[in-house]
Amino acid sequence: MNSAAERAELWVGAGVLVVAVGFLAWSTAGGGLGSRLGPGYELRAAFPNVDGIEVGTDVRVAGVKVGRVSAVELNPQTYFAEARLRLPQRIVLPADSAALIQSDGLLGGAYIELQPGGAAENLEPGDEIEDVQGAVSLLSLMMKFVDSQSSDDGK
Repeated sequence: MNSAAERAELWVGAGVLVVAVGFLAWSTAGGGLGSRLGPGYELRAAFPNVDGIEVGTDVRVAGVKVGRVSAVELNPQTYFAEARLRLPQRIVLPADSAALIQSDGLLGGAYIELQPGGAAENLEPGDEIEDVQGAVSLLSLMMKFVDSQSSDDGK
């Protein structure tokens, strides 16, 4: 009886180990995103605030995931956060496109939404998206609302 229980524990432990190795392989491969995107290029966007954005964050067009953030760094001259966006070659954006940091909901994560413009010229690899909107802090919005309500009560 003891040896059967030990064998069962051994098989369960081996199964857990196999699943853990599988998750590790999947996560280091980026969930297969690189193979789905194919060869790509990078664009840059400088945001005043990138709260919730980090390496690996989704880049979307019309709500469809088309890329990811490959780097986020602080520019010491402008004090803006510069994000590098990795996009597949098949996604070509007009030069007047916009990049906005959006939220998936109250408790969801953030992502970068690209809104294509209407210019005849396209962004080239390494170009910067000039029209940006940084992250909006829900806490600061609530504090502004509370302050406005308290000042109205004082009238």
